[in-house]
Amino acid sequence: MSVLFLPVSRVGLVLGGGGVTGASYHLAALLAVEMATGWEPKTADVIVGTSAGAFAASIVRSGTLSLDSIVKKGERQEDVARRIRSWVYRKDHIHGVRRWIRYGVLPSFRRPGLTSVIGAPGRYDPSGIADWVAEQAPSIADTWPERPTVIVAYDLEEQHRTAFGTTSAPVVPLRDAVAASSAVPIVFSPYEIEGKNYVDGGVVSGTNADLVLGNPEPLDLLLVLAPMAAEEQRRRAHFYESMFDRVGRSALHDELVAVATAWPATDTLVLRPTPAVLAVMRPNPMDPEQAVPTFIRTLASLRTKLAGPEVWQVLEHHLVS
Repeated sequence: MSVLFLPVSRVGLVLGGGGVTGASYHLAALLAVEMATGWEPKTADVIVGTSAGAFAASIVRSGTLSLDSIVKKGERQEDVARRIRSWVYRKDHIHGVRRWIRYGVLPSFRRPGLTSVIGAPGRYDPSGIADWVAEQAPSIADTWPERPTVIVAYDLEEQHRTAFGTTSAPVVPLRDAVAASSAVPIVFSPYEIEGKNYVDGGVVSGTNADLVLGNPEPLDLLLVLAPMAAEEQRRRAHFYESMFDRVGRSALHDELVAVATAWPATDTLVLRPTPAVLAVMRPNPMDPEQAVPTFIRTLASLRTKLAGPEVWQVLEHHLVS
């Protein structure tokens, strides 16, 4: 007696920016999807990662996604926060004022849409994030994943996004690409690779979902995780939270329109944090103390979200063999 296994759909995975808590959201949400469907995120046909999503992409592609990705055996919440802080917040010497003026301040006068903080000297060195990738994904940190993986950063000199992992970008180690993609302006200094400086890929878009169109064939399902494009706000949210979410939703909308125009048969599923999850993710998404609460609450939230008829119908169709 033979057993017939139906082929799994071609799946694209877009992991957006969102800071430390955004990375926790990604890992918990992907684990929830895997537990619900049996589909392994590491098998995605293409992954696009930006900032926190770039770090999550490195864990996914390395095949090390698990509960231990956030909490190691025997750790307490304060231990997790301390460990994350030691990787992410590596002190840097304040330098690069001329670079900031050249690539941030002056362009902001000529192009009002370009923020003046790009290229500003930061208090922290993103090389700590590169080392964290090496610790979490040692098998691929110094090379590149075999499956198509795109890590998005912003090139200060050329003033455009750089999609590492594509033919249009320099060939660099994964750890360097993730550090460049995660160099949030003001918080971190720009990250230098081969004499060029890069900052957070979220400067252009929090998701950069349109980059999946570089895949040689249309995808059947595009799964987008967007921590910074929430549709509902938490109670007592700060004014800037709704602003960032509004910008994130607008960019993602345009990107999904481009995908739908090119690939009209592609199904799209967007997962965003609920107000209950935002209550622990915000107001400071860079707070390591909130990594574990975000992870736990996301798992609980996604259990309900994925069971919803509209969402489960899509997941069952594409991810359940």
